[in-house]
Amino acid sequence: MNTVRLYGHHESGNCLKALWTAQYLGLDFEWVEVDIFAGASRTDEFLALNPAGQVPVLERADGRTLAQSNAILTYLAEGSDLIPSDPFDRAKMMEWLFWEQYSHEPNIAVRRSQLKFHARRADDLDPQLLAKGRRALGVMEMRLLAREFFVAEQLTLADIALVAYTRVAHEGGFDLNDFPAVQGWVRRVESALSLPHAGDQAMAG
Repeated sequence: MNTVRLYGHHESGNCLKALWTAQYLGLDFEWVEVDIFAGASRTDEFLALNPAGQVPVLERADGRTLAQSNAILTYLAEGSDLIPSDPFDRAKMMEWLFWEQYSHEPNIAVRRSQLKFHARRADDLDPQLLAKGRRALGVMEMRLLAREFFVAEQLTLADIALVAYTRVAHEGGFDLNDFPAVQGWVRRVESALSLPHAGDQAMAG
């Protein structure tokens, strides 16, 4: 793959997924930090890359662009061991990628964003964010009770996509101590990606 440019923000789990995937695979890429809180994703220049005004965005050397985090992951990992070769396992990986964006990110990431970046009080938030987020963590817990990873007993894009916001779920008021299988999985994925443990960083801070 020729050099690609990744536009993203360092606090966005959706952006970090792409960064970690590119790093894990040793790809040749350039990271462009986009200050979304200062409106940098709403400039004419950025909207020319992605009219939706969202990060992350991948830009190829030939000028073609790709948005949506899990689409970017799939493109970056094409032909790698992060995508299972077995057709069913590959489809199962995609199942978790779709679930992450529909049932996980809209609750866990949104609650984290409201508390951490928008100075909202927990009591003022929609209580369904907490309930649905815990339900999502419960689904993960059941999947991981007897498994090391989500698909085919190997690290795949499903794990990278799901770990991005799960590892910082405590910043959204979710207690991972209630989900020990998820906790263990987070540490395994962080280790595989050479990431510091987010929980240790929280205690240090």
